[in-house]
Amino acid sequence: TISKKNTMKISATTLTFMSVVGLTAGFSPNAATKTATYLRLSDIPMETNAGYPEVNGWTADPSKFCAGLPGSVAPLGEFDPLGLVSTKYGLSVDEIKRYRESEVTHGRVAMLASLGYLVGESFHPFFGGVVSGPANSHLAQVQDVALGFFIALTVAIGASELYRAKTGWNAPPKELSKIVDDPNSAFGARLNDDYYPGDIGFDPFGLKPKTASGFAEMQTKELNNGRLAMIGAIGMLIQELVNEQTIMDTLKTMM
Repeated sequence: TISKKNTMKISATTLTFMSVVGLTAGFSPNAATKTATYLRLSDIPMETNAGYPEVNGWTADPSKFCAGLPGSVAPLGEFDPLGLVSTKYGLSVDEIKRYRESEVTHGRVAMLASLGYLVGESFHPFFGGVVSGPANSHLAQVQDVALGFFIALTVAIGASELYRAKTGWNAPPKELSKIVDDPNSAFGARLNDDYYPGDIGFDPFGLKPKTASGFAEMQTKELNNGRLAMIGAIGMLIQELVNEQTIMDTLKTMM
């Protein structure tokens, strides 16, 4: 039986582990045609959106919800009761892009985490099969039985984050020079103008659509699945902290 102390020790670290692959789940960059879609892609010509380049068929439009990024679908539509992604409340396009980057990344991590909870707790042949029990405690067990792997994992996480930062964000010297001139610029967290949130260039299977409408549709599907997964993952994490049982064991007691 895994002790409660061990479970609490690794609850946060488990999510960090899940983020290794999640951070590399983006799409490879590819030029797209200017094709307007019902999925919130901007249909304003490039000339009327001066200063905003076209990326993956999307050109930022401050007059549109979420600057014209895809992700708004029925029945909720343009759901933003707190005005977190509205330029009407003074939010810049740069900040909207940063929010979307966070949403996409957290959604990818959550999808992997949800799968990890269900599969990892039922099938665990690695490390001699000694890693078992609630998924919240798995990484702490790995740290005890395979320290070398744990160190390598830490290095991999750092490398992945560095690659993502160099791909999507302004370099610190460039960002520092804009702070005085641009009060809406988020210190140390401004995405490059030609970077599409979440598109870090990783697409080994060539799944990224070639058209603007196709990309918008895939992005919307990914966002919807990621949003559901974030709710599911936090639910499973809290459930295991409460009763210290695997998700499948908890489901069996409910039947």
